[in-house]
Amino acid sequence: MSTDAETRESDLCVSRVPLFQGLSYEEQLDVAGVAQPTKKSRSESLYTTGSSISQLMVVHTGYVKISRTTADGHEQIIRVLGPGDFIGESAFLTGARPDHSATALEPAELCVFRHRDLGKLVAKHPSIALRMLQGVSQRLQQAENRLEAVISGDVSSRLADYLLDLPAQRADDGNLTVRLPLAKKDIASLLDTSPESLSRQLRSLTEAGIISQTPKTVTFLDLDRLLALSKQN
Repeated sequence: MSTDAETRESDLCVSRVPLFQGLSYEEQLDVAGVAQPTKKSRSESLYTTGSSISQLMVVHTGYVKISRTTADGHEQIIRVLGPGDFIGESAFLTGARPDHSATALEPAELCVFRHRDLGKLVAKHPSIALRMLQGVSQRLQQAENRLEAVISGDVSSRLADYLLDLPAQRADDGNLTVRLPLAKKDIASLLDTSPESLSRQLRSLTEAGIISQTPKTVTFLDLDRLLALSKQN
């Protein structure tokens, strides 16, 4: 049973997650009552390939990378989860063990739901299942778009899509700035390109006046041109 403090923490989590935003406040409190607030430190594993997991994990704060190890031992990053994203729905829906691993990129807080508790919540609040399927469908569409971009060989389009998908904040000068949650070598892995190619593309966008960059941030100086690049596929 969750303590009152844990319920308040998990309540904050579920109220920010699209998966539960179709619920009333009272229904969110019901969900929060079975959530298990969990904290992970930087580089701490959530689970590994083939693990027997029976939990749905919702990111509250921080970032989590989802990756696979290739036959030659290299890490291939599949995607990065940020606040509001979730993982573990495949195991809940099919019982399959993961073919990937999940690792915290930085200190992260999560809401964790045991599958038996989640099953009861879905039966009581069917909108959770609908939103879960919507999230999975959106993820599938993103994967198809990424595959199309990889086949086209257009790294600049993939990079533009990636940057535009990151949470942005408006700077004092009115431009949007995003924080890079990954090292650039890991961004290259995520975009199915080499670190050298990624560096060339970032330099090209900077020299063209489309972006400016620091080691950890990118500022959009010409949003229209960046949007045009993302639509080239």
